[in-house]
Amino acid sequence: MTTFVLVHGGGDTGWYWHLVEGELRARGHRTTAPDLPNDDETATLDDYAAAVVDAAGDHRDLVIVGQSYGAFSATLAASRVPARLLVLLAGMIPAPGETPGQWWANTGYRRAAEEQARLDGGRTGNDDPLITYYNGVPRALAEEALRRADRGESTVVYDTPWPLDAWPAVATRFILCRDDQFFPPAFLRRVAQERLGIVPDEVPGCHCVALSHPADLADRLVSYLA
Repeated sequence: MTTFVLVHGGGDTGWYWHLVEGELRARGHRTTAPDLPNDDETATLDDYAAAVVDAAGDHRDLVIVGQSYGAFSATLAASRVPARLLVLLAGMIPAPGETPGQWWANTGYRRAAEEQARLDGGRTGNDDPLITYYNGVPRALAEEALRRADRGESTVVYDTPWPLDAWPAVATRFILCRDDQFFPPAFLRRVAQERLGIVPDEVPGCHCVALSHPADLADRLVSYLA
């Protein structure tokens, strides 16, 4: 039995993972999805990572999954616990000494998003979060997610350099979402190759794929245990 520690993205809560948790538990695994202290303006990146470590507890067969902005916390936590695997889901892959605030310009995100928006009629990066983040999520579920994903984000974390000198010594996989209208798939393929030297795995679904395609995502996560 593997324990999946599921780390949510910016401004969100552990509730984001509830459908995936059900799918993973039905497959015989444990899950935990902590709320990061992102509603605390004074919280640090170390506080974020500590919340992940606390959720991992004393379990030894661990898979840490970090979604989007949660990749900064998940990778730091993976350096502190005996994880068997680190999975970044549409994740912001950090570089040593880089702050989350610097990541956008360093990776060329804005240009990539603008180029994709020209191709898809302005859906990528749209001002409507139901288009950018929740395309493909049932409307009632998306509206519930929006109500919950309004906790703010610590500016301390946003301006804190990722403190590791090198990538954690743990096997790493990257998953991108084919219908992501926030992080264009072509952009994530490039960044994953440049920063991790790996080709991402792909699943159907939007940026908030844990809500749009929970079973597909759970299948992919469980496949890594073979």
